Amino acid sequence: MGSMFRSEEVVLVQLFLPTSAAYTCVSQLGELGLVEFRDLNASVSAFQRRFVGDVRRCEELEKTFLFLQEEVRRAGQVLSRPEGRLPAPPPRDLLRIQEETDRLVQELRDVRGNQQSLQVQLHQLRLHAAVLGQGHSPPLAATHTDGPSERIPLLQPPGGPHQDLRVNFVAGAVEPSKAAALERLLWRACRGFLIASFRETEQQLEDPVTGEPSTWMTFLISYWGEQIGQKIRKITDCFHCHIFPYAEHEEGRLGALQQVQQQSHELQEVLGETERFLSQVLARVQQLLPPWQVQIRKMKAVYLALNQCSMSATHKCLIAEGWCAARDLPTLQQALQDSSSEAGVSAVVHRIPCRDMPPTLIRTNCFTASFQGIVDAYGVGRYQEVNPAPYTIITFPFLFAVMFGDVGHGLLMFLFALAMVLTENRPAVKSAQNEIWQTFFSGRYLLLLMGLFSVYTGFIYNECFSRATAIFSSGWSVAAMATQSDWSDAFLAQHPLLALDPNVSGVFLGPYPFGIDPIWSLAVNHLSFLNSFKMKMSVILGVTHMTFGVVLGVFNHVHFGQWHRLLLETLPELVFLLGLFGYLVFLIVYKWLQDYAARAASASSILIHFINMFLFSRSPTNQPLFHGQEAVQSALVILALVMVPVLLLGTPLFLHWRHRSRSQRGPAGRQPDEDKSGILDSSDASVAGWGPDEEKAGCPEDGEEAEVGVVSPGVRVGCRPPPGPPLTAARPSVCPVRGVDAPGHPHHRVLPGLHLQHGLLPAPLGLELGPRPAVGGPVGHGDALGPGPGPQVGRGSRGTGPHLRRLRRVDRGYPAGDGGALGLPARAAAALGGVSKQVLLRHWLQAEPLHLRFRGGLVSVCGRTPVPALSSGDKK
Repeated sequence: MGSMFRSEEVVLVQLFLPTSAAYTCVSQLGELGLVEFRDLNASVSAFQRRFVGDVRRCEELEKTFLFLQEEVRRAGQVLSRPEGRLPAPPPRDLLRIQEETDRLVQELRDVRGNQQSLQVQLHQLRLHAAVLGQGHSPPLAATHTDGPSERIPLLQPPGGPHQDLRVNFVAGAVEPSKAAALERLLWRACRGFLIASFRETEQQLEDPVTGEPSTWMTFLISYWGEQIGQKIRKITDCFHCHIFPYAEHEEGRLGALQQVQQQSHELQEVLGETERFLSQVLARVQQLLPPWQVQIRKMKAVYLALNQCSMSATHKCLIAEGWCAARDLPTLQQALQDSSSEAGVSAVVHRIPCRDMPPTLIRTNCFTASFQGIVDAYGVGRYQEVNPAPYTIITFPFLFAVMFGDVGHGLLMFLFALAMVLTENRPAVKSAQNEIWQTFFSGRYLLLLMGLFSVYTGFIYNECFSRATAIFSSGWSVAAMATQSDWSDAFLAQHPLLALDPNVSGVFLGPYPFGIDPIWSLAVNHLSFLNSFKMKMSVILGVTHMTFGVVLGVFNHVHFGQWHRLLLETLPELVFLLGLFGYLVFLIVYKWLQDYAARAASASSILIHFINMFLFSRSPTNQPLFHGQEAVQSALVILALVMVPVLLLGTPLFLHWRHRSRSQRGPAGRQPDEDKSGILDSSDASVAGWGPDEEKAGCPEDGEEAEVGVVSPGVRVGCRPPPGPPLTAARPSVCPVRGVDAPGHPHHRVLPGLHLQHGLLPAPLGLELGPRPAVGGPVGHGDALGPGPGPQVGRGSRGTGPHLRRLRRVDRGYPAGDGGALGLPARAAAALGGVSKQVLLRHWLQAEPLHLRFRGGLVSVCGRTPVPALSSGDKK
């Protein structure tokens, strides 16, 4: 079955990427979207990974891009989407992008700084011009209005006692909200020894910080004495007033005003040139920033994927693991070969067995994406489960139309969605930035079907813009009722409501051809009739929908081989659902098929029957629909109650029984708790698929034994091949491992060998034998095999002896703790390489096996002298 009805087959693949071509390979895989990488460095901190520096550089560039994007938005412009597909740039282009970005940022900051300073200066000049041109006339004399004192001058004549005093002025501008408080404070602080004049500017001035137009208050203060002048200046400074020089004479003020206007004109020209240069810089940003954002985002994703890879022991190869669709494996292999062709060494990909649950992969297109999104919103299905999205294409729009049924409204929705579908390939439609529009556009096919089904159900409800339409002739005849009844003028005057009796011949002519008869829109019981109809229809649709979902589960149980769930889950669910609610649907349909025209007053109530069904009672006023109804209802309720414990306890008890039977079953001489499956139970594990139950997924528990099978052609670890033809790449030798535990240890076990695929491992394998189980480094490529009986691989530098050292791999200065190396001759080591324990556990190799068990006790290598195995503390 295709991926539309069931998720695709997904396999775990291992990639061997040459270091020089790793970036190109991962970038190409990202463009194709074929692989979901697994993190092989989960125990390594994010700050200690190999490409953390490159990731940080990409993040710094993204922060710089945010600054540039904000500057473009501040200028009132919009960034356009990049055209075409932009691949991740080569690593050498990162420095070029960074340099150009820094240059653009510096230019923008310089221009913005100059623009702001010029705007501040222009604002100050405009305020100064407003102060000089507001018409403040300095009061050189003040008069009183009471009696003879009106003719007394405010200033003493020359030669008097105050001949040294002179009038001083303070002129400036203040915000309107602070003007009243400033005036009161000046009057109180100076005790009235001043004259202040406040006026509002005639034109609004643009604020240099916010860019919004605002009104200012200009003021002119006349005072005498230095102490009062100091108070005035301190108060104006506290209110953040703009103070400007103000000449005493009119000629001086006019000259200053002309000079300020000339400076303002020059500043406007300079500011215009600055803004033109700024627009040129922003145009370059608009042209370069969108593709850079996409490229740097892809580059960061590539480095994050590379950080999930592990490095080989020789630092010549990156080992990656990921999930890939089975049918995309040829495409994946071809993409890796094309990407690594320039490096001289081809990247390799192959399947590896794994007991982890693969991710669910369902391919979608522009039509099915919205429906798949609805299904995923409730939860992503398990791997290889039936995908309900194809059925949702019909059920979801139809259930919406059951609630929204109207011909007019549905037609409007259909036409709106149809317009989006017809114009979906236009660039202007695709590049729209409005969030609401993007939501509607992504669900255009969903809206199309919702509108279409709404038109259909609107015809059933016979409603168009909430109005009934008479497409066909009504099935009821009022004229026949009037002619055959005693309706008189007096009767009609006394009875405002008239009833149409279907028992009268000629009144009911037959059912309406399609939908609800339009005459019901004139009836006073229109609402109760439609509510009853829609409620019963909803019950029928709901039960049908749930039954269909349970039936879909049957295909899942059959596909996964979960036969016990057919009996313990599906069958009880169907019995419970159909025995109760299916019976309710039967009652609804059965009553619809009965003719209650002649006995409408004695018609049975389905709701009362359903309530009495659970109470095991009967109502004397509610007649049964058919003979033996009470017995059938009681049997169905009892059967449904019996299914409840089966649903709750059936599957758990069966799984518990099967687990106990498996734990008790095993070969002779083995304890019950010894029977635990290894990483791979057979050589067919790579293609065996998944077990029938969810509990079969996952890796072995921590307490289980993990055995490693290492095979290398041309290496003999004290093991003679069995009788038969010579060893070839096509016929692997069988060299079983027999684990001989420490004295008194109850465990004795023989496991089949695991194999490695020849020619796919990039770094040297090595096993080191030393005088004691100490941690040792990998043996060099050219170490020869030691002669003599017994298992010898390489020459230990600390002496001789059969003690097995701990397997380990050195990666960037810290032990990976999950693998080791076998010392090989140079020729064999060139074909193989140092790999982690995961690699050893998952591969095949056509050669002689060497099996190690990471458990306390002794290990016998192919029946030779047993050597101490690794202790539990040495295992990683």
